[in-house]
Amino acid sequence: MECAALGDTAVFMRMSTIEALGRMNEFQLAFLSPRNDIDPGDVLGQNLSVTLDYPAAGERQFNGIVTTLRLIVPGDTTHNRMARYEAIVHPRLWLLTQSSHRRFFYQKTVPQIVSAVFEPFDIDFRNACSAAYPPLENCVQYCETDFDFVSRLLEREGIHYFFEYTGGKHTLVLTDSNSEHRPIPHYETIPYQAWDTPEQDEECVYRWVSGATLQTGRYEVNEYDFEKASVSNSHGLVARATRAAPFDPARYVMQEHLTGHVKAADGDRLARVNIEIHQTQNDSISARSTSRGLIPGGLIRLRDHPATAQDRQYLITETRAEIVSDAYVSTSDSTLPIFDCSFTAIRADNTFRTARTTPEPRVGGPQTAVVVGPDGDEILTDQYGRVKVQFHWEQLAQSSGAQKLDRCWVRVSQSWANKRWGSMQLPRIGQEVLVEFIEGDPDRPVITGAVYNSTNMPPYELPANAAISTLKSNSTKGGSGYNEVRLDDRKGDEQLFFHAERDHETWVKHDALMNVEHDRHLSVSGSEFIKTNGARNDTVMGSSKSSVLGGVTAATMTAHNQFVGEAYSLNAGLAVQIKAGMAVEIEATATIALRAGASYILIGPETIEMSSIPIPIGPGIPPVPVSVPPPPPTPPRDADDGSRKVVK
Repeated sequence: MECAALGDTAVFMRMSTIEALGRMNEFQLAFLSPRNDIDPGDVLGQNLSVTLDYPAAGERQFNGIVTTLRLIVPGDTTHNRMARYEAIVHPRLWLLTQSSHRRFFYQKTVPQIVSAVFEPFDIDFRNACSAAYPPLENCVQYCETDFDFVSRLLEREGIHYFFEYTGGKHTLVLTDSNSEHRPIPHYETIPYQAWDTPEQDEECVYRWVSGATLQTGRYEVNEYDFEKASVSNSHGLVARATRAAPFDPARYVMQEHLTGHVKAADGDRLARVNIEIHQTQNDSISARSTSRGLIPGGLIRLRDHPATAQDRQYLITETRAEIVSDAYVSTSDSTLPIFDCSFTAIRADNTFRTARTTPEPRVGGPQTAVVVGPDGDEILTDQYGRVKVQFHWEQLAQSSGAQKLDRCWVRVSQSWANKRWGSMQLPRIGQEVLVEFIEGDPDRPVITGAVYNSTNMPPYELPANAAISTLKSNSTKGGSGYNEVRLDDRKGDEQLFFHAERDHETWVKHDALMNVEHDRHLSVSGSEFIKTNGARNDTVMGSSKSSVLGGVTAATMTAHNQFVGEAYSLNAGLAVQIKAGMAVEIEATATIALRAGASYILIGPETIEMSSIPIPIGPGIPPVPVSVPPPPPTPPRDADDGSRKVVK
């Protein structure tokens, strides 16, 4: 036993060990010391090693850090009794159980994520995985320890780990196949001897229980990928795997939905991993042995079993050992073993997979987050209308810079979404949005709404304007303008308000009907252009007034007819010209008068009177009265600019 913090005075007594593939190892040991004052603060977290010698040749080591230290029995110098301590030793992996985070990993494979989690804990590990793992666009650690996070990722991908001990250190080995499991040196073959009480001077397997458990025979995984919607909806991402059936036929099917794969090959791998988990549980061996070299991840070959079919190679998956120092074994008590080990194993031709026992985190309800984007921008989106968000609980999020955007795109719920038609409202950078999670999975966020806060206040003062409903945008970039559709529901003052910051365009492919039961006002600050391809009909039940401060030009390509029920007055400040290509006809039932200065021509039904002929035709005619300009039309009222009815 070696531990620098304990010095050379600690004496090993006994140790209980639990080791398993893909699981945390634990060593509980008792030792003696002449000191009653060992400070736990000096020992906790320190490296401790125990070396176990093999009877013939060789040795194996147990190594880890001290995670618990207790004084069980104090020493007594008067009775020559040493103090007894108990210590619990774990691999450095145990430190992950003392740390939890809420964070994202973006576009990283599972081995890369595991490496990033291990880094702060100074864990010595080796990645011996042979499969190619896809980068995960979004992988969330949420309300779970670092150890649980790593464990569930490894279990899901079919990766397990074991430990190698050498030189007073331990190395964690990640693997996804049996190729890293090799025969145990000095214990490549172990004999079977059926003993009730084992002999310590002979290493063997003295108890062997083999059997099988009925298991699921087929495993099916499915996923929906919105970027491959047609393929997903036609079951294009369904993958299936069937286990071998050495004992029972593979007749039962286990189905799993939303496994996260977007490629058929990844689906096949996940289906195979899950069926191999059931295959591992289908084949069961439990045994006891006095062989000191047994270690999870090692291969042994059994021999001399009465059932010769059992004599084959096995992969050890778990060991539980009791080790007692031979220096403290009473010579009168021959029943106390120095080493005894129970273990489980599977046949070596079966691929080992760790059972998926680590719970997956679930989000209990909606959360809010803030939309993020490049500094100085106002909108960040992709071709699907997705945005990026930062949750309030992110512990390691970057506040600025390019790394702030190392996060997944999040889909935005719309009221309608179809093939090039529907509704679209994009959350903008800085807005607080409401986020929900598909089946509560933190890896699957979707934005379902937006909320106001003290930075982003509602468009109008509340509760003074509580009756106003609005859809108001903001000009980008830079603001200072907006488009708006607003409804004011205050009784007796109801209003539907439209505001276009620049252009307002309407396209009607059939009829456009408008009924105004009171006044209609139209004010155009610039020019107005109206084109009618068909007929135009204007009906004015009252008077019609028109005021043109400039010129009026009218062109009629065919006939131009005007009908005036009473008088018709035409007044020109300088001249009136009437020109016809063929004829001009003026007709009156009573008289027609033409006047130029003092001269005139008066045409009646029976006579014509001219001022230039000295023939007395009549007393003359009165001058043409000057027509009076009509009163100007009433100007239109200005529309509400959006502030008239809003309570300040």
